Amino acid sequence: MSPTEARFPSSGASGTAPAPDFLDPSFWLRPHEERAEVFERLRAQPGPEFVPPRLPWGPMGRGYYALAKHADVLEVSRRPQDFSSEGATGMVGPELGEFYGSMITMDNPEHARLRRIVSRSFGRNMAPAFEAMSHEVARRLVAELVERGPGDFVRPVAADMPIAVLSTMMGIPPDDYEFLFERTSTIMGALDPEFVASPEEAAAAVLGASRDLGDYIAGLREDRLAHPRADVITRLVQVQEDGEQLTGQELVSFFILLVNAGMETTRNAISRALVLLTEHPGQRALLVSDFEAHAKNAVEEILRVATPINWMRRTATRDCDMNGHRFREGDQIFLLYWSANHDEKVFADPYRFDITRDPNPQLSFGAPGPHFCLGAHLARIEIAALYRELLTALPEIRATGEPSRLASSFIEGYKRLDCTF
Repeated sequence: MSPTEARFPSSGASGTAPAPDFLDPSFWLRPHEERAEVFERLRAQPGPEFVPPRLPWGPMGRGYYALAKHADVLEVSRRPQDFSSEGATGMVGPELGEFYGSMITMDNPEHARLRRIVSRSFGRNMAPAFEAMSHEVARRLVAELVERGPGDFVRPVAADMPIAVLSTMMGIPPDDYEFLFERTSTIMGALDPEFVASPEEAAAAVLGASRDLGDYIAGLREDRLAHPRADVITRLVQVQEDGEQLTGQELVSFFILLVNAGMETTRNAISRALVLLTEHPGQRALLVSDFEAHAKNAVEEILRVATPINWMRRTATRDCDMNGHRFREGDQIFLLYWSANHDEKVFADPYRFDITRDPNPQLSFGAPGPHFCLGAHLARIEIAALYRELLTALPEIRATGEPSRLASSFIEGYKRLDCTF
């Protein structure tokens, strides 16, 4: 018996099939019912299941623990001193580290410093400006959809909503929206054959797209330093009141985080929302009957069921106990948000889509803690603004046919989704 097998005898030891590799996109492309069965089994176990290594190299070369319970994801997220966020997104290697060394993969004090700087430009103090811009963009996109007629909903509506809102606030011209869309699609779809021909080319494709984005924001930085404007990029590159400032490299990493996390996740929540409202006409009718009364809870339920980010990674910084399980220093841990958002101990009838669900402690933006998503309020604003306009102008809009799903373990995404009205 190998040292790994001796230390982790529990995987599949109960006689049930071992957990699949959650890094494998094919698992996430399974029907949701099959996915639910796997996670129900994991949540029923007394402790987290160890997923043995499939590959002998990289950070997952030792295998990892799969945390499927809401309580476990919550607890680990609250304890950054015991569970490090370094490498949280799975992006590894010195080449990619240059572009993905953002605050999402940092611990304090570096994380706190960067979050403090960028929160002045993307925090709740900016909510009124983002709300006004979201309403303006939503009205334009819905008007264009009405004029264009039925067809794809993802690229011209769901994807353009966050691209246009964030780009307008940053001073990025509309001519560059397609550039951002293509690069983020390559990064998030690196294991999807539609975007990258083969798995062997994935790393090079992600690196190339990341370099393009890095060069783009570096150019914007130089322009704003020489010619300041009333936009977010200018605020990020200027020295702030307390003397703090993002370095050029920090701006690159933050921008790549912003366009991938901020644009891609909101896009996919908006896309999934149309499917959910189509599959549940009673819930759509309720939302249409009094949008303002139900919008807040509806957005939370959309986010819970959609869960645009499947997982984040943590690493145990020392030997420690967590909800009755003993972790050892260096243990790799996956926080499985989709499973946590369907935990029957937290959500009554968890597979029911219910826009009146309250309370709704969904974890789609991460659990409360230092890494809770800085832009969570912005995503909520954008989803509500888009559907306010959409259901006012086209209350009977619905999805048609099967959506084309993204082959990814990290993102729960749609590539195409037809709509009719």
